[in-house]
This record gives sequence, structure tokens and C-alpha cells, in this order.
Amino acid sequence: MATASILPAAARAKRKLSISRLAAWLVARATDPVTGLWFVTGFALAHAVLWTLILVNLKSAQDIHMDVAEAFAWGQKFQLGYGKHPPLSGWVAGLWFRIFPVTDWATYALAMAVIAVSLVVCWLIAFRVVDRRRAFFVVVMLALYPIFNFKGYKYNADLLQLATLPPVVLAYLYAFEKRTAISGVWLGLAGALALMTKYWVLTMIGAIGLAALIHPERMRFLASPAPWVAIATLIVAMIPHIVWLSESHFAPLTYAGDVYSIDNRAVSLFLVKGYVAHNIGLLAACILLAALALGWGALVRRPSTLFTRNWSLGPNPGVNLSQALNVWMIQIIVAIGPPLGALFFEIYIKTDWGISLFFLTPVALVAIPWLRIPRMALFRICAIWLVITIAMLFASPTIAERELAANPNSVATYGARAELARELTEAWHRKAVSRWAVVAGTTEVIMPLVFYSPDHPAPFTPGEAWGAGLTNEAEAKRLGFIGVFDPNDGRLPAFESWIDKNAPHAERLIMTTRRFVHGHPGPAVSWKVYIAPPAPEAPKS
Repeated sequence: MATASILPAAARAKRKLSISRLAAWLVARATDPVTGLWFVTGFALAHAVLWTLILVNLKSAQDIHMDVAEAFAWGQKFQLGYGKHPPLSGWVAGLWFRIFPVTDWATYALAMAVIAVSLVVCWLIAFRVVDRRRAFFVVVMLALYPIFNFKGYKYNADLLQLATLPPVVLAYLYAFEKRTAISGVWLGLAGALALMTKYWVLTMIGAIGLAALIHPERMRFLASPAPWVAIATLIVAMIPHIVWLSESHFAPLTYAGDVYSIDNRAVSLFLVKGYVAHNIGLLAACILLAALALGWGALVRRPSTLFTRNWSLGPNPGVNLSQALNVWMIQIIVAIGPPLGALFFEIYIKTDWGISLFFLTPVALVAIPWLRIPRMALFRICAIWLVITIAMLFASPTIAERELAANPNSVATYGARAELARELTEAWHRKAVSRWAVVAGTTEVIMPLVFYSPDHPAPFTPGEAWGAGLTNEAEAKRLGFIGVFDPNDGRLPAFESWIDKNAPHAERLIMTTRRFVHGHPGPAVSWKVYIAPPAPEAPKS
């Protein structure tokens, strides 16, 4: 009996020693001045690769999101703007798909590459505010934030802000500390890069400006060349896009006014409540898991110390209070400002607009001076991330299959647009010797066709003031086009009038597509199709 009781105790002691050694190794790598950046980069790459695999499994029964297909379409032609947004999301997609194949998995890899870049830059931000141990804790917290994993599947301008807004904050913290002209140049360039992603970044840029004006050390910063050089640099860098805006009759602003302006205070309040609840819910996931990592020891051994064990009112050399104050103010302003602005101006605020605004929350919390981050907490939060990620990797195929079985008639999710794109391409090649050059219709219908067709036709949206500018009506008539429309869309009569005027001899078809995944049928979806081959060339005299 004595021997039996000694063996489990010895095994427990050995396991505890192994965990302690592993925790010590992890902390050493994360806090080492030489290996710290490489360790964070390796973690970010591992996160990106694993979650790419997870997303490929989770979305195996679905086509890519329309926003992703739209960014791909924009990237086929490098412009200074694309009607709805500034050009950077299209440029990045265009460069990415000149390297990677045009496949579903490459879109998820692109989204996770953006996330990986964001994780590394957020570590650089945290390192200016807290010590290296806390900075790595921030990175793992972000990796547990749903925006940085399963909610980050959709590459678009909203997600790309996670790679362009953190550099603005980093450049501001650097300029606030150094107060030199060159630091102002970097801040201005970072701001211009962010503005070329989406005008929504003005919320973060405005918050940084307010933080600079409110900060107790504001006069030291404002008396330096840094802020003024930054403003001048930003304006100069934006001149080409401003010229494009003027030439396009401010199409992105027209788009925003047409789509997101509402005149119902009750609806505005409802949307704001949804926006706030959605983003609090997403943040709660990583905050609660971080709290679990911090409080696990107390929870197991002495629950009475759960809320006191990791708190101390003593001095904390691991926090730069001046920079922490900047982060706190910026995060508070961007958390409160947009919903209040949406209520005041009656704007249709989308939950996705919060994607880019809360990456500072983990560092804002970890920078609380009275909070202590013990060595084992770093190990525990990494273990939590690893367990969740590996569990999702193994469970993702089953989740995808069960979701399809439970929602077999969800056209928006499981409509077979990839199959439609291939059928339309074949139909075009039977009638014309040229490649399919133009597809016409609504954005939500035609953008996936641009992605999935081997010919990658240019999208054309008749009647929209904010068209992407990738082609035009004259080119569509000259090269020929295929029009595709949802027969249940209320805009169909207007589209058919355009067809009657511009392609009266177009062949009119009804096509039905359906996809089967793992033996489960998706919804059968019908489409109205109009095939207008190119007009024959006039004989030369």
C-alpha cells in the first residue's frame, strides 16, 4: 500500500516538474531580447497555418464570401479606388493571387496572413507599453479573440484594417516618445496606408488625435515637429487618391450615403445595441480565457484568493504609464465614439465595423499597473490556445457536415455559385471564341462568378453610381457579356430593361445549380441568365 501511494505522488511530482520546466522555457523564449521577436513571429505563423486548415474544413461546403470575391475582382486591375472603398484591399488581393492559386484555401490563407501580421505588430505595440512577458500574454489573448480566428475568415477591407491600423498606433507611440521629424514621417505614412484601406479608419486616427490633445504630456508632443510633419506627410501621400476621388465624383461617399444612411431613430438604436452586444460578446471570450489562465492556481488551491492573488498596489516597473495612458484613451474613444456617432447621425452601423477597433483591449487590460502576470499564467494561456486550436482542427470537418445537414436550404450560405461560374464559362465558350470578358448583374451575385470562372470576367453593375470601374457599358457591349440575376430580386425589372436596351438579341436561359458535400445536398438555386456574345466586327473598307 505504501509503495502504491508513493508512485502516484512521484508521478505527479515529475509531471509538475516537467510543466515547470516547459513554462520556464516558454517564458525565457518570449522574454529574451534576442529571440523574443522571432518567437512571436513563429507563434503568429503557427496560428495562421492552423487556422487556415480549420477554416478550409469549416467552409468546405460553402463558396467564399462575396466580400472576398469582390476584393479578388478589384485586384485584377490596379486602380486608385474601386467605387466603394479606397484601393488597398484590392491591391493586396491582386498581389496575393499573382503568387497563390485562385482557390478557396488561398483566400483563407490570405485572411490568416493579415491576422499574423496584426499579431506581430500588436506585440510591438505592447512592447512599448508593458514588459516582454506581458506583451506575449497580449499576443496570445488576441489569438483567442474570435476576430483573430474563426471570425477572421473573410478577407475584406474591414479585416485588412487589422494589418494597417496597428502600425498607425505603433507609429504614434513611437512619435509621442521620440518627437522627431522622422517619427512624424512614419506616422503620416502609416496614417495614409490605413486611409487607403477604408475611410472608417478615421475613427482610430481621430481617437489618436484626441489622445494626443488630452494626454498630460501633450505640450511636449505638440511643441515638437512630429505631429505637424505627420499631418503634412499624410496629406501629400493621399493626393493621388484625392485626385481620383474628385475624378470619380466622390463615388465612395455616394455609396456610403446611399447604403448606410437611415432616417429612423428606433432602427438606429436597435443597430447600435446589436453592435455593442456583438463586440462585447467577442471580447468577453478572450478576456474570460485570460482570466482563467491568471486565476487557475487560486481556483484549484485557494478559491478565496481568486480575486486578490494577481493584484498588488505596489509599483510596477513592467508598465510604461505614459504610453499606457495613450492606449487607454485611444481604446475608450474608439469604443464609445462610433456607437454614439451612429445614434447622433442616424447611420446604419454594422457589427463588422468593430472588427478593427478593439485590438488594443488586451494591452489596455494587461497594462493595468496593479495586475500581476505570473510565469505560469503565460504557460496556461498558451496551453488554452493550443487545446482550443487543436480541438477545432479535429472537430471542424464534423461541424461543417452537421451545419449543412441542419440548414440544407440556406441559399445565402450554400448556394452553388462556383458550379454556376463553371457552367456559364462553358456556355460562353460554346458561343464565342474569345474568353468571357464581362459579367453583369448585382454585386452579390456576380462577384463570386468573377472568382470561380477560369476566365475571371470583369464585373459590371448597371445603374450603380459606385461601380468598381473595372469595365463599362461600352466595353460590355463590344466584348459581349453574360448577365446573371436572382429571379426573386426586386431589381430584376430594371435589369431586364437594361438588357432589352443594350442586348435585345441576348439568349435568355434559366440555370439551376446544386452542390452535394459528403452526401448531403445543398439547396437548388435558379438563376436568370442572359448571354450576349460580342457583336461581329464591321468589315474593313
